Amino acid sequence: MFEQLIQLAQQHGNESVVKNDAIPNEQNEAVISEASSSIFIGLQKIISEGGVDQLTGLFQGNNAQNNSNPLVQKLTEQFKGSLGEKFGLSEGAASGVAGNLIPQIISSLINKAKDPNDSSFQISDIITAISGNSGQNSVIMDAISKYGGQFGLDQNTDGKVDINDAMAAVTQKGGGLGSIFGKLFGK
Repeated sequence: MFEQLIQLAQQHGNESVVKNDAIPNEQNEAVISEASSSIFIGLQKIISEGGVDQLTGLFQGNNAQNNSNPLVQKLTEQFKGSLGEKFGLSEGAASGVAGNLIPQIISSLINKAKDPNDSSFQISDIITAISGNSGQNSVIMDAISKYGGQFGLDQNTDGKVDINDAMAAVTQKGGGLGSIFGKLFGK
């Protein structure tokens, strides 16, 4: 997942970093890499502190690019601090870079994870990466199941994500188990 975060940071870093006179050209790559690290480490920290609801809230709706989202604010502030400490950027410059770059990267990450046609980011892969394969995975996945409709996982729109949704997904694809069961029972 970290490599994909770097790619997203590079995609969005042109305006905020490369074309920014406050950041010397020789530091562009390091600043973009720091953005990726800051997001990754920030998400890990949020999970370790029990912020599962914050993470699942990020996946709901279209609020990932919204600077008023508490999780986005937290990640932006952490990155802003890193820019000041590690690269000597002024408060204003660091705030501008972080305020533009972090929401864009987070929004792209969430949109890719929610897009069924984009296999580069899977929600389960993101969770495994940031939770470090810990026992938190089940807690996070339970929260995702709770909010499964937001992810398009509730195939039969009954308000919960369960085996019936898995069966509905398989039968809607044509063939698969539904076709086999249909042949067995003469349908």
